[in-house]
Amino acid sequence: MNIHEYQAKSILREYGIKVPNGEVVFDVKDVEKKYLNLKTKKIVLKAQIHAGGRGKAGGIKIVDNIEDLKKNTKFLFGKKLITHQTGPEGKEVKRLYLEETCSILKEFYLSCVIDRSSSSIAFISSSEGGMDIEDVAKKSPKKITTIKMKLSNSVSEENISKILEPFSFDSIQKEKASNLIQSIYKIFIEKDANLIEINPLVLTKDGDLLCLDAKINFDDNALYRHPEIAALKDPNEEDPTETEASKHQLSYIKLNGKIGCMVNGAGLAMATLDIIKLYGSEPANFLDVGGGASKEKVSAAFKIILSDKNVKGILINIFGGIMRCDVLAQGVVDAAKEFKMTLPLVVRLAGTNVKMGKQILEKSNLKIISADNLASAAKKIIEETK
Repeated sequence: MNIHEYQAKSILREYGIKVPNGEVVFDVKDVEKKYLNLKTKKIVLKAQIHAGGRGKAGGIKIVDNIEDLKKNTKFLFGKKLITHQTGPEGKEVKRLYLEETCSILKEFYLSCVIDRSSSSIAFISSSEGGMDIEDVAKKSPKKITTIKMKLSNSVSEENISKILEPFSFDSIQKEKASNLIQSIYKIFIEKDANLIEINPLVLTKDGDLLCLDAKINFDDNALYRHPEIAALKDPNEEDPTETEASKHQLSYIKLNGKIGCMVNGAGLAMATLDIIKLYGSEPANFLDVGGGASKEKVSAAFKIILSDKNVKGILINIFGGIMRCDVLAQGVVDAAKEFKMTLPLVVRLAGTNVKMGKQILEKSNLKIISADNLASAAKKIIEETK
């Protein structure tokens, strides 16, 4: 789960990490009042969306008077920002953040992330912080330092020294940076984060270390332990179809293809997506109905798949373990009749009560194409959607 910059900075502040003072604005009429709460006349006005590259997309403005502030506030509210992370559809700005400016001496990059390839936690640091960190990683990878460490109560002094090596700090700055790293790590562990990114981390002319921008991503599977984090979710930033799917406890991710997929089990779902691509087509979604899906859940899954106008056919791939094939088959038949299905529908069943399931499909008088294995199912739905 992602959160906004201002929310991330609030969490950093709770852990004693220095961030500039700021005020969040949800309505144009509140901007003047919030501006007067800040100590500097010159401020940064930041669009709040769940995507990087806001500056290059015109989502960050520096203003030093109330007239410019009001003008830029009206310009940004409701604007669709298109960045390299939003895709061509962009994201609409519904929140703004007003932040005090500071005197920057140098910018750096610092992040903490789960490195799944090595089953470790990685700190990434660079002396080249700012908007173009991705270009630095591509063109000058030696300027990026990655230190991997196993789970522990804190970051060792040895690892801290390695993380800070690109920064060339003096002893006082190193002490401040060491405290910062330990605090970031504490947040990472205590809040079940996947990513904490500070870009840029700045050294001010006064010798302070400030987090000028912050991004935090949390493990969705651990949100039940953190209601205070779950409460920060902004539904405006979520795909509405994915939000609807979560209400029915369906794991759904929209993709760009034309074959809708309904599968039970994440591994089987990934295999289904892979084989569709292998045989030359593209899946429209990842949808895992889970191991014990009810008829109601299957109906909800159908509705979600059919809401995607790009879908030209549906492939259902079910292995009956906890879920019985006859229950699934009846759910498919009921849903197909309810939604008056006209799209091609291929169903592959295997496992518990598979014969009963196939009999239910055959007696339904619906145009349901049966398949005995995954390869056959993929070939049939691809042929039907040409």
